[in-house]
Amino acid sequence: MPESTEVKRPVITPLRVVIALCLIAPFVAMLWVSSYAKTDPALGGIPFFYWYQMLWVLISTALTMIAYKLWQHDQRSRTTAPSTSDSSKGGASK
Repeated sequence: MPESTEVKRPVITPLRVVIALCLIAPFVAMLWVSSYAKTDPALGGIPFFYWYQMLWVLISTALTMIAYKLWQHDQRSRTTAPSTSDSSKGGASK
């Protein structure tokens, strides 16, 4: 009877959870309006409401870039994962 040597990798991994958090964080921050719907503290005369949103543009860019790099790493590790074959068992061919 042939043995199944293919190893199934889990779909949800800690790395993919981090990727999801990086992509979800900006949405949560921007949709929770009551957390930043105020004028103080002002930064250079700009009310908090505006500079907080502009800060999240930069943060979102950084988080999206991090998520993309992590996704590339995850995909590379999945395609180059060592698979078990007859040659890796150490036996000689007949």
